[in-house]
Amino acid sequence: MPHRVDAAAPGNSVTSRALRVLEAFSAQRRELTLSEIARFTGLPLTTAHRLIADLAEWGALERDEQGHYRIGLRLWEVAALAPRSVGLREAALPFLEDLYEATHENVHLAVRDGDEALYVERISGRGAVSVVSRVGGRLPLHATGVGLVLLAYADTEVQERILGAPLRRFTDRTLTSPAELRRVLAEVRRTRIGISRGYLEENALSVAAPVAGPSGTVVAALSIVVPMSRAPGPFLPAVTAAARGVSRALGGPTARPGP
Repeated sequence: MPHRVDAAAPGNSVTSRALRVLEAFSAQRRELTLSEIARFTGLPLTTAHRLIADLAEWGALERDEQGHYRIGLRLWEVAALAPRSVGLREAALPFLEDLYEATHENVHLAVRDGDEALYVERISGRGAVSVVSRVGGRLPLHATGVGLVLLAYADTEVQERILGAPLRRFTDRTLTSPAELRRVLAEVRRTRIGISRGYLEENALSVAAPVAGPSGTVVAALSIVVPMSRAPGPFLPAVTAAARGVSRALGGPTARPGP
């Protein structure tokens, strides 16, 4: 008797396959053809076509005149309702804007999602140093200013998992030694400041501070990114003041000590 695939098994359900279609898109693959989606997802062409049609009808995907598909506005509309970002962004925006107006440098707001820093807001000017971050983008915790803060205040289990895994090198300055990263995290908890000195990009220096929620635990991190030629000292008061302002707006005190 021929083997039958269980459509309800994990990874084989209609929902799972539809999510695989959406996962085919990324910052590097913003527009894809039907055949490209089928190839990236490993789905049969007919299955991919049917799922894409359903997603496009709902508004999760859009098709241009050349037959390329991209993420639709309906999906963005739903994603914007995520409670972790909506209230946080609304509370933080006035402080982010003030910090940007005072410096005209890159200003970031990020939360931890799994083992990565997820950027929920970014304000940047034309003259600011070029950075790879983007709203909705993810970057590693050990190589970014906001990531170091979020990792320093994460649960011990999260810290040990990241410290126990290979630490990807991005520049000659990237922290790839678990012992050195552990020392840096302890310093972040002591000073409540995270500094990435060219860890992700050689020309970028990031200064970050924790944002606390109503319970006093760290729920986000706020940072400013400037050229490596600048010293972090002059930016410390502005960054910490902005982070404390966001914490108060969220109903929380300043960040409590980490684990």
